[in-house]
Amino acid sequence: MAERLERLFTGFAWSAVLGLGAVLAGLMIFLVQRGLPSLGTALFFGSTPVAEGLMGRLPVWDGIWPACVGTFLLVVLASLIAIPLGVAGGVYLAVYASRRERRVYGFLVDLLAGMPSILMGLFGFALILLLRKTLLPSANTGLLLAAGCLSLLVLPYLIMTTQTALLGLPSALHLTGLSLGLTPWQNLSRVLLPAAGRGIMSGVILAVGRAAEDTAVILLTGVVANAGLPHSWTDRFEALPFTIYYLAAEHRSAAELDRGFGTALVLLGLTALLFLWAYGLQRTFARRWDRRVNLP
Repeated sequence: MAERLERLFTGFAWSAVLGLGAVLAGLMIFLVQRGLPSLGTALFFGSTPVAEGLMGRLPVWDGIWPACVGTFLLVVLASLIAIPLGVAGGVYLAVYASRRERRVYGFLVDLLAGMPSILMGLFGFALILLLRKTLLPSANTGLLLAAGCLSLLVLPYLIMTTQTALLGLPSALHLTGLSLGLTPWQNLSRVLLPAAGRGIMSGVILAVGRAAEDTAVILLTGVVANAGLPHSWTDRFEALPFTIYYLAAEHRSAAELDRGFGTALVLLGLTALLFLWAYGLQRTFARRWDRRVNLP
């Protein structure tokens, strides 16, 4: 009976995996068929000359180049804000926090992780309204506000993966550096963090992917259609997720809808490049740690 149940469960698990793979493959084939014909310089720059649009000398009104730049800047800025805070928070919970603090702060992190992205967008919008009535009457939505709200959205992933990676290290590794005369900070920076680098970078990869694809947050914090290239951190901006949403909801012809499918392919490509960058960093940390461990 137990063997039959095990076979049944194994078959169900394989069916779920194969079914999910088939659905994903079908979606990718459909997306490629609809979006691939739209790929080209016209999709990115429209009627604007490529060199002029690439350098920002002429505005691009009918292409997605400003949305590509806006998405890249948004992800980079959100990562620069969230990664140091998330890693520091995870280190504190794993190394320095007491059991009570770990329970309390862990509950708050879980609560933040379960917050819908639309609420984070409303928080950013309400923050701007508060600043207008108090300290900064000229405050407005823009790239910096959107990146700040996105960083709060992805912060729990970084905290939890960093904490899990450090707590998953062998207890002897926590004591080895201290027994050799290293200070607690030296032990953390030279032993524990490099050893947990692979797990920490997994959180970075998740955070980058979430920041690149979210639409609800930026919808209320600064993204608009036809904003052009942002010239400062407080400017309105374009982003690929919003462009896809806009083209899908407001298209007036089949050609515009196909542009939306092409834009979706570009977003997947940009996300894949960011994933590869994060994966390369992960591999670099792993190789450095392996060389350090295998020293004669």
